[in-house]
Amino acid sequence: MIFETFPVGRLACNCTIVADETTREAIVIDGGDGVADVMERLKRQGLRAKYLIHTHAHFDHIADVGGLRERTSAQALLHPADLPIYHQQPALARMFGLPEMPPVVQLDGDLADGDRMTVGSVDFEVLHTPGHTPGSVCFAVRHNRDLRLVTGDTLFAGAIGRWDLGGTSMKDIVDSIGRKLMDYPDATPVIPGHGAFTTIGTERVSNPYLQ
Repeated sequence: MIFETFPVGRLACNCTIVADETTREAIVIDGGDGVADVMERLKRQGLRAKYLIHTHAHFDHIADVGGLRERTSAQALLHPADLPIYHQQPALARMFGLPEMPPVVQLDGDLADGDRMTVGSVDFEVLHTPGHTPGSVCFAVRHNRDLRLVTGDTLFAGAIGRWDLGGTSMKDIVDSIGRKLMDYPDATPVIPGHGAFTTIGTERVSNPYLQ
């Protein structure tokens, strides 16, 4: 399995490219604000993006998904509960004092809790974790015995995502983490939407929001 995470865009969103080493098929997670960087990394490794999937619809994770789709011909997917936020992202960007966003485009399909996607021998499971936004999702990525969680802005190292931008609450996000993430083994790596990586075990014992 190829698994590469790197910051993109003005808010340093963690974009992750996951690919099968044999088929060279890839899934790009939260690459919508880093088209040039994503394309350079795909090209460098000879990868073909099959899906563009998003943990949620805030602009730093999805802003130029149309440009990335045009360059890759991949399918762009989002949980439907976040479509209202997706269509409001130019206004959200202005609220943060950022320049005008790329145009909002029609997406190719929905993500739903329990959905499975594959690229070669790599398996993705969608975990609906409302709280940061109503349609926030995490992804459980498995390849043989290798398991990793990509948590977007739901769970961070030592923190959780903010809950004041999409009609949700702290209780919603903590409940989602408890129901969907805390049953994974302590050693499971967690790749959040921004900042440092962590593990489920570390967050279980030290994250102040989960005690």
